[in-house]
Amino acid sequence: MNTAGHPEATARRGLELTPFRGLRYDPDRVGSLAAVTSPPYDVVVRPDGLHQLQSNDPYNIVRLILPQATTPAERNEQAARTLRGWLSEGILTADPEPGLYVYEQRDGTGLLQRGIIGTLLLSEPSEGVVLPHEDVMPHVVADRAALMRATSANLEPLLLTYRGNGAESVTTTAIERMAGQPPLLATTTEDGYSHRLWSITDPAEMARIRSDLAQHQALIADGHHRWATYRRLRAEHPSPSAWDHGLVLLVDTARYPLRVRAIHRLLHGVPVARSLALLDGLFRVQRLDVPLAEALNTLADSACAGNAFLLAGDGAFHLVDRPDPDLLSRTVPTDRPTAWRTLDATVLHATLLAHVWHIPEDDPTRIAYIHDTAATVEKAERDGGTAVLMHPVREEVVRDLARQGVTMPRKSTSFGPKPASGLVLRALDV
Repeated sequence: MNTAGHPEATARRGLELTPFRGLRYDPDRVGSLAAVTSPPYDVVVRPDGLHQLQSNDPYNIVRLILPQATTPAERNEQAARTLRGWLSEGILTADPEPGLYVYEQRDGTGLLQRGIIGTLLLSEPSEGVVLPHEDVMPHVVADRAALMRATSANLEPLLLTYRGNGAESVTTTAIERMAGQPPLLATTTEDGYSHRLWSITDPAEMARIRSDLAQHQALIADGHHRWATYRRLRAEHPSPSAWDHGLVLLVDTARYPLRVRAIHRLLHGVPVARSLALLDGLFRVQRLDVPLAEALNTLADSACAGNAFLLAGDGAFHLVDRPDPDLLSRTVPTDRPTAWRTLDATVLHATLLAHVWHIPEDDPTRIAYIHDTAATVEKAERDGGTAVLMHPVREEVVRDLARQGVTMPRKSTSFGPKPASGLVLRALDV
């Protein structure tokens, strides 16, 4: 492989994907496959979405990824107990032989995403094999690590992207050949996405795919905290062990481009009027008495010219843009590339949260990170808080910064569609 001058040339090795015996729901033992799935743990809007998922089916995967009990230790033990019970009852069963799983998602707008699920050999960021692009919150990593220790399982795959050769690659050819065959499972979830899953078990086919992927590096699109958790747990166990690998979905965005959306913030207990008052003289503020969709369009237009945000929670939208240059020069670190210093997320965290509003970015009692735009506004209006709506950053900006080794502020992006949780799991002792 000639990688001279290519960013991937710095990697000592490429992606090492291995097959595994997936745990899957027995469709005859649950109400429906759609009823037992969930969005990833950090996308579930709590408590409303959590309660809905729990009521969908007594075996919904949310009971494993977001167990409910009084203390963290009790929650994790409950998840472990639930998983053991489902395995003993045959609710979840291990596939008879190891495989790599082809996964497809479609929606009603014509979006099609296909990728391959396997267990990936873990690596350090310095190796240049898997590139993070966001910082993580230590308390979230600790929470996920405790859950994985208790269950001895990877309960949901994280999402990685790589830039392959599109339709011409060995992996894509294998994926699209499998997509023409009857799937192991097919279901349509409440969000309108259809999901299909296949298993590749032929040793020669898997060897070709592994050889193809070994030429590439990957970007973490979704799952920074779970990747950090994988690495923490690997460090706790002597190698070689099952903890050397973590469950991932790999998508070639040269063939199947992802959508990039923003992750919004909810400031708990901070009325919009108070948030706006603190911005006086520091940003331009305009009230928008328009529907959400129109307000987001206005935000997009303003974001083309510079940093811009929407504040909501009092029945209106407030466009916040044109920050005072002197304010930015005092608050935004200057030791990073211009592309990082001018990110909306950078200005939000370094200037607004830290300097103007004095809200710790990693204190869950003060701030929440929510993917769903309408849900963020609704919760702010209901709870008397401030919703801070963001405009998404472009994928090429994310990838370029990651290749420079520069991480973005936490929860800067939301790549999707994200894999549904509950379609295939990995038990480390199977």
